Amino acid sequence: MATDDRVRAHVYVTGRVQGVYYRANTRDTADDLGVEGWVRNLDDGRVEAVFEGQEETVEEMVEWCHDGSPAARVDSVEVEYEEPEDEIDFRVRR
Repeated sequence: MATDDRVRAHVYVTGRVQGVYYRANTRDTADDLGVEGWVRNLDDGRVEAVFEGQEETVEEMVEWCHDGSPAARVDSVEVEYEEPEDEIDFRVRR
């Protein structure tokens, strides 16, 4: 699960999470915490994100997803832990 103390969390967020600045707020929060990865909207209405970094900050991002942006309504957060893939920076994917 970790390489050089890095972890990777692959997250799926369900609820009213599109059109409420969820991706932008995720990017800003990840940047503030120094977490690498990406976030994108899925066609089924969910948001998908990958967070890589130190375990403590990745877990902070996963917890943040349960609330997300102020206008969001999060119904569920699914998390899968994977081997880190050396993500660089944090970006919004299309």
